[in-house]
Amino acid sequence: MSTSRIALANLRFPASPEQSIALATAAIGEAGTAGADILCFPECYIPGYRCLGRIVPHVDAAFLDRAWSTVAAAVRSARIAVILGSERVVDGTLRISAAVFNRDGSIAGFQDKVQLDPSEEGTFTPGTGREVFQSGPCTFGISICHEGFRYPETVRWAARHGAHVVFHPHFDEARPGSYRPTAFADPLNTFHEKAILCRAAENTCYVATVNCASPGSPTTSAIARPDGSLLTWQPYGSEGLLISDLDLTAATGFLAKRYKPV
Repeated sequence: MSTSRIALANLRFPASPEQSIALATAAIGEAGTAGADILCFPECYIPGYRCLGRIVPHVDAAFLDRAWSTVAAAVRSARIAVILGSERVVDGTLRISAAVFNRDGSIAGFQDKVQLDPSEEGTFTPGTGREVFQSGPCTFGISICHEGFRYPETVRWAARHGAHVVFHPHFDEARPGSYRPTAFADPLNTFHEKAILCRAAENTCYVATVNCASPGSPTTSAIARPDGSLLTWQPYGSEGLLISDLDLTAATGFLAKRYKPV
């Protein structure tokens, strides 16, 4: 059986861009000690997701370069692959992205968010194209927040290109009067967590979704098996790493590969 140990950084929302770097590097060290192969952070964890009413100071390309260099050093020390939710500047415009670090601290590449939520269009520009990445025996893709919840093809593309697991960094927090779940995919909750189970089942791959920890959060970090059942989930609002071993032989991509456009 081929396995990969993954970790999801269910961390508190950073109080500042500088704190986002400190919390990220601490989590990388903790995940390395726990023997994780791959660690994934929530959407735009560095410098912090700046929509939905959050006030996040402007950061420039120089700040992001420094942040990535600091993260790279932590990655080299921990010897794990990292998927870092981050902003990045491309041709003078701001994108929502995930920077993927190899175990030696080098950057394997970026997966920019292609399908923006309408609320993001005044702040960010969409990326283009999709990638899959490799860490040891595990091939993985990335579908960021709105993409994975509402656009099944973003997960299907990765599974059709060999991904055993699709990571889903996102950010969501409680709003006044919103339902506050205590169990994953509660029928009284919104569709979002149920969509994660569907993305796994319809593509025969693992889907690992990761959110920040916050009081009353409407979604939490979790891993869905390739049959659409729930492997594990983080208690709502509980800060820490969610760690699990994946049986990669179960992630065949069978249903994704059978897909034929209508």
